[in-house]
Amino acid sequence: MAISSFGRGKGEGETGATPVAAAPTASANLTAFIDQGSEFEGKLTFKDTVRIDGTFHGEITSENTLIVGETGTIEATIKSNTVVVSGNVVGNIHAGRQIVLHKSAKVEGDMNAPSLIIEEGAIFNGRLSMGREAKANGAAPLKPIEGGREASGDKK
Repeated sequence: MAISSFGRGKGEGETGATPVAAAPTASANLTAFIDQGSEFEGKLTFKDTVRIDGTFHGEITSENTLIVGETGTIEATIKSNTVVVSGNVVGNIHAGRQIVLHKSAKVEGDMNAPSLIIEEGAIFNGRLSMGREAKANGAAPLKPIEGGREASGDKK
């Protein structure tokens, strides 16, 4: 697989359709590639771009971009500037810039980012915090809103 295809799921970009989010270019500094069939557990910290197509359990911290490929399975807390998901993530995602969920993505956990792109078909179960307040306050829980007022849990 060529580096220029990183960030795209299998078959994406081959139909002539424009992808929702641009994949990192070949000039992006790829720090690591964890291929399908590989399993890791622990704490992963990196400065540039990492793509995971295998299985990872633990904690991931990045100053740049994390790409979870279609075959990637992550059970971790993720803190990165940009997170692009095409595979499965169980855990909270905190992004300083953007989270992208491609159509094959499945995320179970809370997400926090100033910008979010979700392709039709992606699955997300959790809470979402976004905008300037989300970036400044971390992943503060959101209260549901009903009819323009905060919900109290009591039905009237």
